[in-house]
Amino acid sequence: MSNPPDQEAVIEATRRWLEAAVIGLNLCPFAGLPWRQGRVQMRVSEATSAQLLLQDLADELLALDQADPTECETTLLIHPCVLTDFLDYNDFLDPADELLQALDLDGTLQIASFHPDYRFADAPPDDPAHCTNRSPYPMLHLLREASIEAATARLPDPDAIYERNINTMMALGTAGWRKLIERA
Repeated sequence: MSNPPDQEAVIEATRRWLEAAVIGLNLCPFAGLPWRQGRVQMRVSEATSAQLLLQDLADELLALDQADPTECETTLLIHPCVLTDFLDYNDFLDPADELLQALDLDGTLQIASFHPDYRFADAPPDDPAHCTNRSPYPMLHLLREASIEAATARLPDPDAIYERNINTMMALGTAGWRKLIERA
């Protein structure tokens, strides 16, 4: 087994991706403000199994729920040593959602998914749209439902975000995405 990546390097790669892609391409119009305000928490899990990651996820969900939103709006739980295969990662999302319900946090928090090999089920393998959910490492994005509702209430058509993101990725293309990430 190889050594796990350095946590600082994982956080730095995630920061560069967040600034260049998520905020830079405006893939999430709600990310910039909490990022600039220092309210985005990044945690690197050292888990080497799905079970250990599930425990880390429980800890982070509970911590986010208890945190003051003016200090911690959202958490990125990055897990570079487990679920590196996208299909395994995708299968893990069901137990993650079950955990959310078991902790009685369904409706309070939600989990968004990001992975270096992310693929939408209904899109061809080479579709640039996959890049909207591609990250440098597998990660789970823990979000507050109230924050999502407040942010989307300020938009005339929140469903247009998805379409705009797809159009952005189509214009950028897979090669453009690779260049953007390599420069980040």
